Amino acid sequence: MKVHCEGRCAVVTAGGSGIGQVIAKTLHENGARVFICDIKDEYLSRFSAAYPSIGVFKADVSNSHDVELLFKAAYSEMGNVDILVNNAGIAGPTKRIEEISDSEWRRTISVDLDSQFYCIRSAVPLMRALGRGSIINISSTAGRLAFPLRLPYATAKRAIIGLTDTLAMELGP
Repeated sequence: MKVHCEGRCAVVTAGGSGIGQVIAKTLHENGARVFICDIKDEYLSRFSAAYPSIGVFKADVSNSHDVELLFKAAYSEMGNVDILVNNAGIAGPTKRIEEISDSEWRRTISVDLDSQFYCIRSAVPLMRALGRGSIINISSTAGRLAFPLRLPYATAKRAIIGLTDTLAMELGP
């Protein structure tokens, strides 16, 4: 499917591999300027070698300071951001609730949910200044259906749907 993205500027989180890489490549092939981030140096190196015209940045999007730096770098390189693809996520533990540690809970919620909040918070002022923008938040079927033994992941993915629905009402035309 051909999507017209000429003149658009996109940030894709966790864009160095997997689904994020395919999204970044597709946006680029359809005319968008693209800037990705990832937490893994090896993903960024391979991606940069394969797609030298796409900007790359190392960031842990569960860290709000890294996200601020990511958006400053993206804006500096592209001059705008009017597409955000919140793709970063981790599976988290596969355990019964009483076996899940505080750190496992926090890490999963932070990467899967907090990161989307931080990225949206950084992107919205840029989009408001342009008068347009598209935010794509990646969830999963775990966001709609119960997912036993995957409590932090399912909780974060369900929360992403609430975040997205609320922002659609708040930010939509």
